[in-house]
Amino acid sequence: MRVLFSVLAVCVSLMVSAAPVRKGPVETEHRKVPYVGAISADAATGRILFSDKADAEAYPASVTKLMTALLVLEDVEKGRYSFSSLATATKDVNRCEASWVGLKAGQSMTVDDLLTALLVQSANDAAIVLGVNSAGSLEAFVERMNERARELGMENTAYYNPNGLPKPKYAKEFNRTTAADQLKLALEIVKHEMIFKYTSVKLGQVKDGNGNIIKFVNHNNVMVKDKLKVINPDSSEAVDGLKTGYIEAGGSSVVLSGSRAGKRAIVVVLGSASAPDRDNAARRLMEDALSSLSW
Repeated sequence: MRVLFSVLAVCVSLMVSAAPVRKGPVETEHRKVPYVGAISADAATGRILFSDKADAEAYPASVTKLMTALLVLEDVEKGRYSFSSLATATKDVNRCEASWVGLKAGQSMTVDDLLTALLVQSANDAAIVLGVNSAGSLEAFVERMNERARELGMENTAYYNPNGLPKPKYAKEFNRTTAADQLKLALEIVKHEMIFKYTSVKLGQVKDGNGNIIKFVNHNNVMVKDKLKVINPDSSEAVDGLKTGYIEAGGSSVVLSGSRAGKRAIVVVLGSASAPDRDNAARRLMEDALSSLSW
């Protein structure tokens, strides 16, 4: 009997030691649980409602595309081109991959469809085509991005490309920012009501460079997933934008916009170690912000 117990104990010990060790989300300086930095504010006044490490450096990834979109919206408002204008891809589209609409050099799409692809599908090639169309070259557009950031007081932000793809293949450095800086950008971009035509789309579609219809789902989980939605007392959905982002080095990020009873709140969560960390934190902060504003 003692021998049997001894054998059983050894077997159990071997089973335990052989069991795979479950690891949590990878944490680094630029991706943490629940985030590197976060902030929320009243969109109308800029009054800060919540702030936690909002000046910590983070890699914005595709949240970068909000600056790209802002410059395009400002261009249209100045009459430099229209939403129906065609933008033609140059060889610069070869400098991207991952999420895209598959544009090749020489192919064209309307600015309207490119903005939809940029903000709903998070298409990296759309960002490049819009940037080159706006400034004449990718390098000139990146310079405009940084100039606009300085104008907005985004002192801790540096852009190296218009889509947030990482170094070394796509840029000499990672785009860098802080939650506080992204709040400044968001407060500016929500002044352009046209932005919500794109960011509030849950199921989008565009015509690609070959004239084919491409359909896609918005990456903003807090807006599209039922279990994460922020529901107002009148049963309407609160969240209507703005943009998510992810790269391995910088984790998951999001800038959210939501409204309740005529009040709008902005929430920024940067550098979460996982998408669930980001989504849960952002949802909680949005619910708290809207409750505070509509009290």
